[in-house]
Amino acid sequence: MHIDKEIDTSGLNCPLPILHAKRALSTMESGQTLQVTATDKGSLRDFKAFAQQTGNELLDQQTIGDSTYLHFLRRR
Repeated sequence: MHIDKEIDTSGLNCPLPILHAKRALSTMESGQTLQVTATDKGSLRDFKAFAQQTGNELLDQQTIGDSTYLHFLRRR
């Protein structure tokens, strides 16, 4: 998967990973892909809801180890 932009929100709790992703997506063009690295377990649920509410596509979510979560979003 081609990633156009990556942000690391490790150590931040809800709602900060979503806010950082929203800001990053606003600087991107339609169809571009954002990778968000997070350590907040709630981000798995939060990014699903965020994608549904905003119309951005949640392409994938991955868990690495016990506490790192990767979220892949495509800008609407």
